[in-house]
Amino acid sequence: MSIVVVVPAYNEADRLDLAAFEAALALSAGLQLLFVDDGSTDATGTALAALAARHPDRIGVLAEPRNLGKAEAVRRGLLRALASEPAVVGFWDADLATPFSALPGLLEPLERNPAIQVVLGSRVRLLGRRIERRAIRHYLGRIFASAVSLALKAPVYDTQCGAKLFRAGAPLREALATPFQSRWIFDVELLARLGRRIPGGLAGAAREVPLEQWTDVGGSRLRWHAFLRAPFELLRILRREGR
Repeated sequence: MSIVVVVPAYNEADRLDLAAFEAALALSAGLQLLFVDDGSTDATGTALAALAARHPDRIGVLAEPRNLGKAEAVRRGLLRALASEPAVVGFWDADLATPFSALPGLLEPLERNPAIQVVLGSRVRLLGRRIERRAIRHYLGRIFASAVSLALKAPVYDTQCGAKLFRAGAPLREALATPFQSRWIFDVELLARLGRRIPGGLAGAAREVPLEQWTDVGGSRLRWHAFLRAPFELLRILRREGR
């Protein structure tokens, strides 16, 4: 199965684990990585160019001249990925809070069931799994996820984990056709757009896969005001998407 995973990066030179990305290529012969350098002002661009030069057939870089924000970087990256007509596209956080070892498990529902259109990594604390997340973010996340679940009319547990895969096709292309209006919760906006375009909605076409490991990596640019804005952005998404 051909897969293109988009990795947005903005000033990540000090956090990029280039060896881990190279090792990820061994997980699937059909895997390609597309980094989106979102107008970085540090050495991110240089590091990514060197990485791509070592694996020209497997790793690409889309360099944006100015910072667009993660939402638009992901959207443009996914559109570029779809242009090569893979079977599956997705996006993954550059800090590898979700290790790439999770990729085969996320791919499995898409390979097994052609009706599945979306697979989400889910940070569920279960015995035998290592989910290292600050308590305050966990509890705020649970409140927000409950609101999103009601809004999307789908029992989703975790919309904000930075590891997601999508079956390439018309619904996804249409959902990505216009820029996201939400800066902080574009994941929810994308799911809402897909829910309107997939027959039967998200409930039957999406799967969540509990992660074996997730680590809250330091240096995140997500600030407290993002949590305060999230409910208002959710309301705007619902108005726009007709929920």
